[in-house]
Amino acid sequence: MTASAPFLATLEFAARLSAQAESDFRRDWAERVKTLERERAFAHRRLNFMRAVADAVATTESGEIAVAAAAAAMRAKLGWWDESEARTQVLSRFVPVAQQMFASLAPVVEDEAPPPDVLAALAEFETWYRETHPHPFWMLFENEMPQTPLVDF
Repeated sequence: MTASAPFLATLEFAARLSAQAESDFRRDWAERVKTLERERAFAHRRLNFMRAVADAVATTESGEIAVAAAAAAMRAKLGWWDESEARTQVLSRFVPVAQQMFASLAPVVEDEAPPPDVLAALAEFETWYRETHPHPFWMLFENEMPQTPLVDF
């Protein structure tokens, strides 16, 4: 029997296929883990951000003040201390979320038209952002804030 027997070629082909299958699986698995990590990070960013906005809105007495408080909370969470056209646009598109949040904290009136839907307003905001920007809104929270030195007087 020689080393070039047909069964060896078949076994070699099977070995290459199994190696490729393992490689494909590992690549797919790594991509899936990255996707799940990103979804988890975004879910926690969404929760923490909306908690901060809700805390700010909860102390307000009117819809207008609620919108201003929500904008201030957004600026603080993102470190937006200066103005720009893009930031102003993002803040203005977030207004319906703040309005729905304020309405959701008001006493329930049975005769009112549909109840406030904060999550739907947030989803609309996220969709708008994703369609008009290269990255999802929650990527903004990946920007590291520079450390400021502590000065002791």
